[in-house]
Amino acid sequence: MNKLSISLLLIALLSTGCQTIPDVTKPTEPVVSRLNHASPAQISDTLLNAIHEPIEADEPPPVFDDVWERIRYQLSINVPQNRPVVSERNYYQRHQAYLDRISKRAEPYLYFIVEEVEKRQMPIEIALLPIVESAFDPFGYSHRSASGIWQFMPKTGERFNLKQNWWYDGRRDIVQSTRAALDYLSYLHKTLEGDWLNAIAAYNSGEGRLLKAIRKNRKKHLPTDFWSLDLPRETTAYVPKLLALSDLLKRQDEFNVSWKKIINAQVVEPVDIGSQIDLAFAADMAGISLTELYRLNPAFNRWASDPNGPHSLLLPVDKITVFKEKLAATPIKERLRWQHYAVKKGDTLSVIAAKFSTSTNAIQSLNKLDSHIIRIGQNLLVPLSEGEFKSEHLPTNVRNSITHATRTKKVHVVTNGDTLWDISREYDVTIKQLANWNKLKPNSILRLGQKLNVYKQTQRAKMVNNTSNRTITYKVKRGDSLARIASKFNLTIKEIVKWNELEGQKYLHPGQKLKLKVDVKSS
Repeated sequence: MNKLSISLLLIALLSTGCQTIPDVTKPTEPVVSRLNHASPAQISDTLLNAIHEPIEADEPPPVFDDVWERIRYQLSINVPQNRPVVSERNYYQRHQAYLDRISKRAEPYLYFIVEEVEKRQMPIEIALLPIVESAFDPFGYSHRSASGIWQFMPKTGERFNLKQNWWYDGRRDIVQSTRAALDYLSYLHKTLEGDWLNAIAAYNSGEGRLLKAIRKNRKKHLPTDFWSLDLPRETTAYVPKLLALSDLLKRQDEFNVSWKKIINAQVVEPVDIGSQIDLAFAADMAGISLTELYRLNPAFNRWASDPNGPHSLLLPVDKITVFKEKLAATPIKERLRWQHYAVKKGDTLSVIAAKFSTSTNAIQSLNKLDSHIIRIGQNLLVPLSEGEFKSEHLPTNVRNSITHATRTKKVHVVTNGDTLWDISREYDVTIKQLANWNKLKPNSILRLGQKLNVYKQTQRAKMVNNTSNRTITYKVKRGDSLARIASKFNLTIKEIVKWNELEGQKYLHPGQKLKLKVDVKSS
């Protein structure tokens, strides 16, 4: 066979191979090398064998022990080295302790979030967004009423099906808020024509504002990428913060920062509990502290889960088997603290609910009532709040973990200028409590030297119950005063002055930032 015939044969063979084996488009490098020094017969055999040689698959991705390294491997968004990014990166670089706190807070949740981002094939940088939003604080709360690690506003939470009521706030539910945040970001990405930076910016300021800025630039024939848009100051810093964190993670050795290792494994898992449950009882069955249970399930506002669901708890993986066994052995009626109550004249479900610091829905659910109609003498089971524990059906250690410690009584002697409002702020109680303890009306005028009883919880009781006390940053607005801010957040002027070292400062100025320690549930 001459060389021309061999060449024609080889072309035909390669053409046939391309039709039947789509992945084969050209000989591999070793095959080409062998052809350079081969006879016509060897060329024929070599190419025939090459057509049938299996194509080597791409190497599988590496396996990581650390979730941060898993994220680092997948970072894909280009980080420009412009002034906004460099400025934010320099800030984070100088605050290693802040990065350490983030890792500690993110430890129970980050693996789950990374898994969800990967499932949706979104940029892995999205998993870093809770750092910018809340520093991974599950009880994160802003002065604009945004809440949770993803910082959902109430209306946006409702828009993405995050339930919010007396019992439960889905904005703080790790699983549900993550689902909602990724739904929202996916929607924004689609709405904003596939631009991820614009989608992330819109997560901060809303798609309406982004669309308006884009339309404005188009009218002027200007670019519509994030860096070219006229956006609010907060938003123009928001995206650079995320990119700065991404850059620090990618080049941590270069910038001499570290990210505390978070094990790359599932450490928590949702468990279906099927009904309302006393959270202290659930913690006992799972073998964890009540504090840890609230940390994993920060969406619960009360001592028990919502009677109408969601009936799910996030628990440590290694505790789930024992928890399920104990839950299966516990009848539904024994999953709550309750007491018998005989309906009296004038009672309604709402009156009884208020008396026991619970809700009408909870009483209806526990007693399987189809309506709000009750009759005098009817016996009801009433779920109890953490301050009304009387049932004996729970283990002693569970009762001790949630029962208020003995209150200490203090006597306040009224001085010149004192009002119930002033005294309530001084002792961190409500005006209503002060009035009830001293059989006064909330608008009563006090007399000089009058003695008022004030009941305070012990420090241990505060630690158990004040799981919603958080430090927030408040930006002073025009017209604000210390008195107005104190009133808004149920604080005292003295506290604000002390926390912010304002002694001797007469005025506040708009834009000034204040650190406030507030109860995010009641403020």
